[in-house]
Amino acid sequence: MHVFIFGNPDLATDSLPVQLLPALQTAFPDISFETLDPNEDWDLPHHPLIIDTVVGISEVTVFHDLSVFTRAPRVTCHDFDAYANLLLLKKLGKIGEATIIGIPMGVGKEIAPRVVEFLRKIARKG
Repeated sequence: MHVFIFGNPDLATDSLPVQLLPALQTAFPDISFETLDPNEDWDLPHHPLIIDTVVGISEVTVFHDLSVFTRAPRVTCHDFDAYANLLLLKKLGKIGEATIIGIPMGVGKEIAPRVVEFLRKIARKG
């Protein structure tokens, strides 16, 4: 299994997925984790599994459909985020749906057990 970690280690509100990476690697030594930047070209499987910060949620949540998210305003290329990249890849047929483990903004590393719990459930399924 391969899990993609989105997040910006330089931005406090978006760095938690990256900060959780060591704990996730310890909990799941057989899973390959890879951090991705939204401005890079991605080579994702048809159904990627992603861990990312999600604005507007209050607890760790698993999403299976990209259409539940709202597009952020995009004025310049700097506004091209992970969601915009996923939508583009889906439109091009390079991915189908994605499974996203969403981490709420404003929480700390104490959320790690919930992320581990959701990842464990997903890993069991498939």
